[in-house]
Amino acid sequence: MTRARDLGIRIGHGRPGALNAITDVPGVRVGHATLIDGDGPLVVGRGPVRTGVTVVVPHDGDPFHEPVFGGSFTLNGCGQVTGLEWLRESGLLGGVIGLTNTHSVGVVHDALIAAAVAVGLDDTWSLPIVGETWDGMLNDTNGFHVRPEHARAALDGASGGPVAEGNVGGGTGMVCHEFKGGIGTASRVLPGDVGGWTVGALVQTNYGDRDQLRVDGVAVGEALPVTEISSPYGISRSPTAWTDAGSIIGLIATDAPLLPHQCQRLAARAAIGAARVGCYASHGSGDMFLAWSTGNRGLSAHAGEGRHGPMTVPAATVADSWITPLLLAAVEATEEAIVNALVSAETMTGVDGAVAHRLPHDRLVELVDRAGRLNR
Repeated sequence: MTRARDLGIRIGHGRPGALNAITDVPGVRVGHATLIDGDGPLVVGRGPVRTGVTVVVPHDGDPFHEPVFGGSFTLNGCGQVTGLEWLRESGLLGGVIGLTNTHSVGVVHDALIAAAVAVGLDDTWSLPIVGETWDGMLNDTNGFHVRPEHARAALDGASGGPVAEGNVGGGTGMVCHEFKGGIGTASRVLPGDVGGWTVGALVQTNYGDRDQLRVDGVAVGEALPVTEISSPYGISRSPTAWTDAGSIIGLIATDAPLLPHQCQRLAARAAIGAARVGCYASHGSGDMFLAWSTGNRGLSAHAGEGRHGPMTVPAATVADSWITPLLLAAVEATEEAIVNALVSAETMTGVDGAVAHRLPHDRLVELVDRAGRLNR
């Protein structure tokens, strides 16, 4: 798997973690279930199938019984992330996070509730976070190929360590800036004198016009017109041919001790990272971001004695005068995660022969080098 830094492309000035992934945040785990089957004309219910599920486990405890502080930000709301209302109301993220295609949100939602019940969530309820983007250009979305066992497989397979990117999990059938998109991840580790905390990002990319694509500030998309590399949409989505198809879901994790409103601020900065690559949140785009902190643990009612636990729990917080490095880290990690999704993805043929080409590495390197931005 090739990533942006393998090509000499280094986004921003911050230092990535050892894996340059959301799993650099201690305890965070990621799992995928990838479904690829069939070719040729669309036959609803039979394929072609290009879809899947990605599950992110937010910390190394029992996430169903131990919530952590979290927050969200919606740039444009033509999309669905279940559970956000309770996250906004309570400031707590309880459970694992699922990512899939638009028409499979319900089945993944139910599967994650079943997983919670299986580990003893039998005296309360669950409102899991499940986000979606639309993969109907390459996948038989109306065929409902994602099933509960796929969500469970992604959860059971979730692990730390390197994260598979590109055409995997929920990102399998996704298109980004009219190239093949999918799952991407990156991280930043702050210097010790500003906390030494880690910020990790994971994105599911399925948005964007070709001519808006920027890589490290370089206008790559304008230099790669559809006359050179075709678009799965057949025509360039220029201002004279907007289709408004596309979305991005972005997840931000950190071990910095943050309160819910501070997590919301990190989520909002993830939107800036997406904008740097060329997301402008069109009318038909679902651009939704979520952040959480593992820096405060023991917040659950089940963490203390008795059913309701202690009346008060301690919580630490980064002082606002020190939060700016975390905000910048969220911007940079999200920007690089999107570029990693594009670089890691492979060309895919989907419904009725539609082809989403990989962003060509040789041309990408040439363009970034010509702009004086390549780090060899």
